[in-house]
Amino acid sequence: MAVRINPSILAADFVNMERDLHAISTADYVHVDVMDNHFVPNLTFGPQMVERIQAVSPIPLDVHLMIDNVDRWAPVYAELGCFSVTFHAEATTEPVALARELRKLGARAGIALKPGTAVESYLEILEEFDQVLVMTVEPGFGGQKFIADVMPKLTALSAQRAKTGANVWLQVDGGVTAETIAIAADFGADTFVAGSSVYNADSVPGAIDSLRETARAHQHGNLEA
Repeated sequence: MAVRINPSILAADFVNMERDLHAISTADYVHVDVMDNHFVPNLTFGPQMVERIQAVSPIPLDVHLMIDNVDRWAPVYAELGCFSVTFHAEATTEPVALARELRKLGARAGIALKPGTAVESYLEILEEFDQVLVMTVEPGFGGQKFIADVMPKLTALSAQRAKTGANVWLQVDGGVTAETIAIAADFGADTFVAGSSVYNADSVPGAIDSLRETARAHQHGNLEA
């Protein structure tokens, strides 16, 4: 199974955004955290900034919406041409309808689960999504410690994916390092968001390669091997 490394530009230098986007050109996607200071206590980008990032990024955008009113705003990001748009389960009452709308607009549809959100009610509708993001920190800020207690969600998602044949990526976001990526890969994750462990490395391309190889080495033990 393919491994995808999606560096988070939350850890980039916002004043030198284009430079830092090109620094991760060997990654698979760039993870763009959109925060509204309501759903989470932090404020980052809006549609105009994401549109500019899209225009200069050497790799496609994996947008993560940590915002209220996703039913209104998520389609806007799909219309901008973002490759993937992930909304939070906790921010919508119509996740299937929203996912279908995003797909209709040409984006991959992702759903994100906070650490405290149970996964069970989403297993039966797994095929409605292209990606499930299991948050391994509380959303809102970069640099937090990886929460290993959420790994059973990946076990359940991996088992359901194998059972149904759903073509869905399993992503983790938060505290992803050389050590924790191995844990997440063991439990079935295949798509990894890494911020400070990439941008704070001596070699950004080297960090991306190292994370990818570590994840590949640990995929052999998970349910999808």
